[in-house]
Amino acid sequence: MRLVPVVMATVCLMVSSALAQDPVKVDPKHYSVVLENEHVRVLKIHYDAHEKSVMHEHPGAVAVFLTDGDVKFTMPDGKTQEMHPKAGTAQYTAAGKHLPENLGDKPFDVMLVELKGKAHHAAAKAEEKKAAP
Repeated sequence: MRLVPVVMATVCLMVSSALAQDPVKVDPKHYSVVLENEHVRVLKIHYDAHEKSVMHEHPGAVAVFLTDGDVKFTMPDGKTQEMHPKAGTAQYTAAGKHLPENLGDKPFDVMLVELKGKAHHAAAKAEEKKAAP
């Protein structure tokens, strides 16, 4: 009987932790849902010059860059990666956690198509194959 409260607390913590990673919930200033169904969730992302987000995560997704950008991503381990995408380009991004920051002097806009279900699993498998030696 003593175990039940501990299990319940653990489950609640796991659920709240999972929800806390959703960029729409933890950073609604920069992220909004444009479309969601059983296949995809499409996010409109907008950062003004020199704005920074909070740590969050995405499933595998396709990013379509609406503006040129100078962006830095800080990973949970503290490592950073800079990107300089051009407007009109697109790229697949693997699932993961990051903290984005617009390094540019202009706003940065992206449409992010997060994959769900079969599309997400197929993309994840392709990433695993690519990473395998």
